[in-house]
Amino acid sequence: MKITLDTRFNGSLGPVTLREAVQQLRAHDLACTVAAEALERKVSVFSDCVERGFTPLRSEIMAAYYVAERDATTEAFDRGLITRGELETKQAALVRQFLT
Repeated sequence: MKITLDTRFNGSLGPVTLREAVQQLRAHDLACTVAAEALERKVSVFSDCVERGFTPLRSEIMAAYYVAERDATTEAFDRGLITRGELETKQAALVRQFLT
């Protein structure tokens, strides 16, 4: 069975599709624990991974890894540890690895 964003599963409140679960996650107010920008990037990567045929668990792991690597690279640049060229090269590599 191919898992897509329209795949139905039993959530804590009853049957839901992955698409609905993602929409609920986006709508849920998580500002107190997670920056909205970080959440949106993770949800976007998760959705892309599911659409490409990865399982939800693998998609979640890939999305978390992508966001962590992107944030770590940006922080390294902000702290002067890498050059702008290195930042752009690492970000392009992440995009190729996860989003293409």
